[in-house]
Amino acid sequence: MRSLLMLMVVCAGCMLQAAAQDRKNGTATTTESHAHLRQNPYRELPLGAIRANGWLKEMLLRQKTGATGKLDKLYPQVMGSRNGWLGGDGDQWERGPYWIDGLLPLAYILNDKELIAKTKPWVEWAIKSQQPNGYFGPSKDYGPEPGVQRDNSHDWWPKMVMLKVLKQYYSATGDQRVITLMTNYFRYQLKELPTHPLDHWSFWAKYRGGDNLMMVYWLYNITGDAFLLDLGELIHQQTFDYTNAFLERNMLATKGSIHCVNLAQGIKEPVIYYQRHPDQKYLDAVNTAFADIRKFNGMAHGLYGGDETLHGNNPTQGSEFCTAVEMMFSLESMLAITGQVSFADHLEKIAFNALPAQATDNFMCRQYFQQANQVMATNKMRNFETNHDGTDVCYGLLTGYPCCTANMHQGWPKFTQNLWYATADSGLAALVYAPCEVKTTVTGGVHVAFKEETNYPFSESIKFTLTMAGKASFPFHLRIPSWCKNASISVNGMIWKQAQGNQVVKMEREWQSGDVVTLTLPMHVFKNTWYENSISIERGPITYGLKIGEEMKLVKNTNPPGSYGGKEFYEVRPTTPWNYGLIQTRSDEMEEQYKVEMRDTTTSYPWNLENAPIIIKTKARRIPSWQLYNEMAGPLPFSTTYRFESAKEEEEIILVPYGCTNLRISEFPVVDRR
Repeated sequence: MRSLLMLMVVCAGCMLQAAAQDRKNGTATTTESHAHLRQNPYRELPLGAIRANGWLKEMLLRQKTGATGKLDKLYPQVMGSRNGWLGGDGDQWERGPYWIDGLLPLAYILNDKELIAKTKPWVEWAIKSQQPNGYFGPSKDYGPEPGVQRDNSHDWWPKMVMLKVLKQYYSATGDQRVITLMTNYFRYQLKELPTHPLDHWSFWAKYRGGDNLMMVYWLYNITGDAFLLDLGELIHQQTFDYTNAFLERNMLATKGSIHCVNLAQGIKEPVIYYQRHPDQKYLDAVNTAFADIRKFNGMAHGLYGGDETLHGNNPTQGSEFCTAVEMMFSLESMLAITGQVSFADHLEKIAFNALPAQATDNFMCRQYFQQANQVMATNKMRNFETNHDGTDVCYGLLTGYPCCTANMHQGWPKFTQNLWYATADSGLAALVYAPCEVKTTVTGGVHVAFKEETNYPFSESIKFTLTMAGKASFPFHLRIPSWCKNASISVNGMIWKQAQGNQVVKMEREWQSGDVVTLTLPMHVFKNTWYENSISIERGPITYGLKIGEEMKLVKNTNPPGSYGGKEFYEVRPTTPWNYGLIQTRSDEMEEQYKVEMRDTTTSYPWNLENAPIIIKTKARRIPSWQLYNEMAGPLPFSTTYRFESAKEEEEIILVPYGCTNLRISEFPVVDRR
């Protein structure tokens, strides 16, 4: 018996070492759900299994050389050695974990030793900070200091961010200390939450408890510890009741009812909980929420008016950068749990429109708020629910509020991490598209690699080339976006299937190295209707905005000392007209009215006016009465107003991808055809 026990210990150790090595090589698969949690259709691959190529890799490299890779030097007041998550007496709250939540996946996806080394002190301190009772993280409050959050060190909320960091670190390395820390910390939570609930220190944790819950379920799928299910129930009970709030349909129709980032994070909570209690009402609640967000607050870039609380769908209302990256993470999380195509479509809408538009090309500056109709980005108080001394739409490191300075880094790395998934049927799924490659295992532990070659979202074709040893049968899942009317899939040059949009197609066959799958997603020009019956022009996952001449200038912050915005920032002013109305066009005449022109589709960085790979030309008429108000586009003319004034002559205008713009009109008034 003693020999048998020794053999079991040795075998377990070997398995852990092998798993860790597989994670290091990027070839491991993920842990399947335990019996008490629903079996999800898709599972995230280990961090590092997916590598970015093409324009997506360029985005990641610009983050490395930009603020993501240098934030400790650019923002030492918060990210320097005094940070509480490094044991210091400085910032004790969310901003340090926020930064590492983006830096760490960037480091491991790029396999960049320098960046990995930069994350290590944060990871090591967090793990070694655990106390005998299970608590971890900063544990001492300090007095006030301008620009630094030094109190509420015991707040549950920042721990949720660091738990996500440690989960990703484990995914990349297999470091078992993460499992030990989480197990002990979750036992601590189970003991403490009845007397110190999620909202004991601040209200943020109550609205963001879904992030805590998803880490509890993640650990349960590894350890199977029954107490984690009890903790999950307790966290769900103490988290804001999104399910009923969404189903009652009042909150999202009411301005000021919820903080925009709480909504972006909390919207996934019913779907996270659905894994334990697979009741259809949780899915219905979230789908109802997205419909109501679209109806009452939605905008053409894929997000919603929230500056900082919900503020309707006027396209001059703001949308916070944190909202973009947190909504992307929520959609990525829900996509794996449900396989719902609309979540992937929505993820791409944000990633290919709102996300690149809100940061500068070198990823050194960002906006706190962006506007769907943004004709000036200047230091001016605007009609936002929350203002930060007029700096909210200026491009700077610290314009608006600094949370986005710390949190903006997770968008592109986590997007890369969620391009591919392992499937419940032991196959592989490409559910979101961008140039990349993946290495993993499929049925029977067979090692496979796919190279995905494409200039999507600008081009229609996506080519997958398989590399493997020998032959093997496994399922390969491909998403057909809902906007695509009729996709085609070919294998080795032969048409395999035609497929309509809004579905996931499963290819089951025997594969061999060198097989090539080509997915063609024909894109057509279409329109959507928004605030005051304005319209957006869209093609595939991209929304198009008016190309406006831009003058970007670095200016000193002239606000009084102690104001928001940092020492300097960029303002952007228009050099060409913007007050155009689009000519009324039937849906079946869109291709005639809007002429698509492909430009250089091989540029490594497509997200600016100079490099835009695609443009759309159309005719429009200027609206003389639509002028600036408070350095914004004035009140949007209703479409279509009887006997509405517009210029007699038509002008040709150019529309460019929204993500290529700093200034734009993306929701246009409509004028009658003459």
